[in-house]
Order: sequence, then C-alpha cells, then structure tokens
Amino acid sequence: MSRTPSVAIIGAGFGGLAAAVEARRAGIEDIVILDRAERVGGVWEANTYPGAACDVPSHFYSLSFAPNPRWSRRFSPQGEIRDYLEDVARDFGLEPLLRLGQDVTRATWDDDAGRWHLEVEGGPDVEADVLVPACGQLTRPSIPDLPGMGDFRGDAFHSAWWDHDLDLRGRRVAVVGTGASAIQFVPAIADEVEHLTVFQRSAPWTLPKPDTAYRGVARRLYERAPRLQEAVRAGWRSGMETLAPLFTGRPPAVARATAAVMTGLSDLQRRVQLAHDPALRAATRPDYPIGCKRVLVTNDWLPTLARPDVELVTSSITRVVPEGIETADGRVHEADVIIFGTGFTATDFLAPLEVIGRDGTSLRATWSGGAQAYYGLTVPKFPNMFVIYGPNTGHGTGSAIDMLEAQAEYTAQALDVLARGGADRLEVRPEVHDAFQAELAERMSSTVWASGCGSWYVNDQGRVTATWPGPPGEYLRRTAVLDVSDYETRVVAEPAGIP
Repeated sequence: MSRTPSVAIIGAGFGGLAAAVEARRAGIEDIVILDRAERVGGVWEANTYPGAACDVPSHFYSLSFAPNPRWSRRFSPQGEIRDYLEDVARDFGLEPLLRLGQDVTRATWDDDAGRWHLEVEGGPDVEADVLVPACGQLTRPSIPDLPGMGDFRGDAFHSAWWDHDLDLRGRRVAVVGTGASAIQFVPAIADEVEHLTVFQRSAPWTLPKPDTAYRGVARRLYERAPRLQEAVRAGWRSGMETLAPLFTGRPPAVARATAAVMTGLSDLQRRVQLAHDPALRAATRPDYPIGCKRVLVTNDWLPTLARPDVELVTSSITRVVPEGIETADGRVHEADVIIFGTGFTATDFLAPLEVIGRDGTSLRATWSGGAQAYYGLTVPKFPNMFVIYGPNTGHGTGSAIDMLEAQAEYTAQALDVLARGGADRLEVRPEVHDAFQAELAERMSSTVWASGCGSWYVNDQGRVTATWPGPPGEYLRRTAVLDVSDYETRVVAEPAGIP
C-alpha cells in the first residue's frame, strides 16, 4: 500500500479501544471508532442491572497497558469498569476518534477501490481500508418465545434492558433463567421485592467468590509499586491457566483430577450454604459435567434461594398467562413483573451487522452453519477485515482481555504490513483457514463443551463456536507473530523510475 491505511473499528468496548491503541502504536492515525451506544464501555455500558459486576479479578480483567490501582474491589462493579474504559479513551487520546450514537448496519468491500464502505445510522457513512469489527459476543439478548407472553398484564424486560424506571418494591417478581446475570441481580433485588419466583431450566455450577474490598492502604500500595499489580495479574493468569484441562479435556488424567477437585468444591459450597435444606441442595446440583456451561462465582446466590420469600421452580414453563407463569405441573405462579435472565445469542457473531466481502460474499451466509475464522480473526473472501473477539476465542478460564489484546496486537501487525510492506490487502488463504478449522474440530471433540449439555458456547448445529480448545496462553503464543505467508496479498506496483 502506497499510503498509511485508514481503519474503521466497530465497537467501543475493551476490544475496540485496545485495537485503536495498538493501531496507533503501529503508526496509524486515520482511525474512527463507531458505537451505537452514547458512551464507551461495550457490554459494560449496555448491562446496568442491579448487582452487575465482573467475575474475573479486576487487576486481571483490565488492559495490561492501562493498569488501574484504584479498583474498589477485587471483582469490580459494572459502573467502575465502564468508568475505567472512559479513562482509557481519555488517557490514550482516543476521544477524538469516537463516533458514539452511530450504528453501523452494513459493511461492503469494494474490490476495485480496495476499501470498505460502512453504512451508518445516526451519522455519515465511512470509507476505510481496514475493517475491525469489535462487537463482542454478548450484545444481543436472548429472549425465549413463550406462548401467551402478549397476554401478561404486568411488566416484562430482559436484564440487559433493565427498566430502571420501574419500582420493584412490594412487587411479585418472576425471574426466568439462572445464568451469569441472574445470579447477580436476583440477590441484589431480593430485599426490595415482595416475593421472587426463580424458574430454573438447568442448575449452574457455582464456586465461592474470593471477593474483597480494597482500602486506601491497598490502593496507595498499588499506586506506588506498579510491579506489585503486574505480579498480582501474573499470579491470577498462572492460577487460572492451571484450570484449562478442566475445559479442554487434555491431558485426560489432569482433566479428570481438576474436574473432581472443582466439583468437590462446588458440592461443598452447596452443603455449607444449604445445610438445612436438602431438597433445595438437590435441586441446585447440576446434572452435567462442571465446565460444560459457564461456571459462576458467587457467595450470595444459594443463600438467596433459601430465603422464605424466594421460590426456586424446576418444573418447565408451559405458557405465560395474564396473572403470571404456568408450569408443566399445572401450577400458576402469580407475578407482577417478569425479568428474563436468559443470556445472549452469543453464537450469532457480528449480527445484526451485514458484512459483504469479495465477489458479493455474505458473511451471514458464509457463517450459516456456524461462525469460523482463522484464529477468530480473518475469513477468506473478506480482505482487510480483522474480527476482535470472533469465533473460538473465548474460554472457560482466564481473562477475555488477554485474548482481546492478543487480537489487537495481531491486527496492528497486519496494519504495519499494509503500511510498509507494499501490499494493499491481506486475505487469509482458504487452505490455511480450512486446516485451522480441521484442527479446531479435532481438538474440540475432547473438550467439556462438546459433552452434550447444551450451552451458549454451542450453536444450533451442535458446533462449539465460542471457545478456544486449548489453554489461553497457547492462543497468545500462536498469535504473537503474524505470518504473512498465511495470507494472499496484492502488491501495488510502484511506477517505474525515470532513467
């Protein structure tokens, strides 16, 4: 490429901001960051339900180049994480690059121009040489299509669209779902409502949450000794890496031993916190291997379920009636409010964004059987597109931020190739991409996610599309250096010199 490439980043969460910082480090200044929200933060701007907090320690769940010694807790609340990302945008000079409140609906590759055209609601369209979708996996709420929902006389909403104007005091609240959001907001609203009815389709595996508040002394120590924060981060990374066999299934003996230890710890938590309620203890014990669905860390979920004004219902929902929810045992559970804690459509990567690549190829059609990308980043027929937090880049342990940073650094290397290497486009070779997919399929077969429990890690066709089949550290090592030979390039011919 005879000029420095321009870059369009979609998403102003952790991934989008990291991509912008790394692009600047590579010498790229023509960058725009678009986000439909009015503030930066991504998933931490969108999810504002009571009790929302991170389930990874904050010194680990933060950008390595932007350590924060001022976290209030080991597991920080939602607002603090959103504010942290606003600080990152300000401190790294990204604010002038932001176009907030502007939703990208379609991105089309123009092969003749060698550029991407972005159609934008809420602002002018954008032309860019490189497209970096950083939309995340947890952006579109999943709401079950329950019969009779339109007949309900009360209020209803998903936890990701929390109705803060609705007063829950003295109301009978039905909660559908027992996933990562529900185990946070249910305890947070239990003291406020008159009665809670929690509908459980499958019980989650839980582990104790080793949370603690950081007082002034601890904060000052982190400020004055930055290496200490680095050491804490490294310690959490190493500790969580040891849990990888639980999820990957390899080595088998280590995987079995790790699963036994973690299952035992979860069982102990139930025995202690539900000591006086054996029926509830039995109802909250999962019937699938630990790790197959997301493992949740919490200290107050089980005690909340044991409250006299909270009922756990395990009978399946048959329909919604005007006065509440009817279950398969014929019982009607009266409710004034229904809150869906049913997660996200995590396998619909980039949706509803429409992406059209070379030769008019639709990414949605290409991914109709399940999203696939080389290291979760690049797709054949989609030149100069690098997806942040794409397919098979999540994990059951570790910090997603590590993976996002690795992808941002890889993308920055690609930008450097485009700027200095004489190529105006990079498109992953089909044979490289397909060989990688074959490796993923072979390795994924031994993982706990493929054991058949059904989870948001698995798409409708039964393919595990959300997670990486090895330890997180392996992904970081394998993406540390971009190999240009993995890509088809088109080199711009330089004009011949005058003799």
